[in-house]
Amino acid sequence: MKIFRKPFLSPIRLFLTGISIFVVLHGFGQDLPSPTEWQQGTKIPLFDGENLDAWYTFIQDRGRDQDPLQVFQVVDGILQISGEEWGCITTKNPYDNFILKSTFRWTGETYGDRKEKARDSGILIHSQGQDGGHNGIWMHGIEVQIIEGGTGDFIVVGDGSTSFGISSPVVYKEPGNAMVFDPSGSWERINGGRINWYGRSPKWSDTIDFRGKQDVEAEVGKWNELEIQAWEGYVAVYLNGKLVNFAKNVRPEYGRIQVQSEGATIEFKEISLYPLLKK
Repeated sequence: MKIFRKPFLSPIRLFLTGISIFVVLHGFGQDLPSPTEWQQGTKIPLFDGENLDAWYTFIQDRGRDQDPLQVFQVVDGILQISGEEWGCITTKNPYDNFILKSTFRWTGETYGDRKEKARDSGILIHSQGQDGGHNGIWMHGIEVQIIEGGTGDFIVVGDGSTSFGISSPVVYKEPGNAMVFDPSGSWERINGGRINWYGRSPKWSDTIDFRGKQDVEAEVGKWNELEIQAWEGYVAVYLNGKLVNFAKNVRPEYGRIQVQSEGATIEFKEISLYPLLKK
């Protein structure tokens, strides 16, 4: 089932009032796209606390629906992703024009060559192509990173073509003259690589338990609310109620959703999708 694309929409912050979604500007610097009103469709519980019927697994060097180590399992109403092997769960259906709400926490365990590195995972939206098309692990798509110190970063997990890409307002910061989301910055386009969330520490290092001064993410063991709003080529990312990243001219505009296993144990108690519908 595909949620078909609707006519032009350009919001940045969505508030739910009854069955309607009223879009208002988020005061964060220069104005981001203008407000529009859309209607919220019926909730699709991609993970309902009971099973993973909406998903299939894909694990590196194993393939589809081969998970003998139970990297992905439901325990006491919680989706547990061990991180022991690299892979993902992928929705059986593609989607566009939606709000994706998830609640996650780190539980501490890490594995392999990431044993002492920052706890890492992520959600890829608008995923298209072959399972394992990127490094034998992921389907190509647009990643909203979940990693200690960097949750909310965008990563274009593309195929090297212009079929995958985003544009964001950025400034350049250390280390390495990295692009960092800033609504008062200049618009830049990437077809690979990353755009960091606005508060990523210039001293970030890939080390376990990393914390930056501006981090929005809760401490290990505590729950976080990650909300991804995607509509008509726009994507806005909110972490614990704060806008942390924004993109326009996102390509592709629809596709499957993937949730990653990348060497760290992460739990989800909710993954829900709310279609955005034309009134």
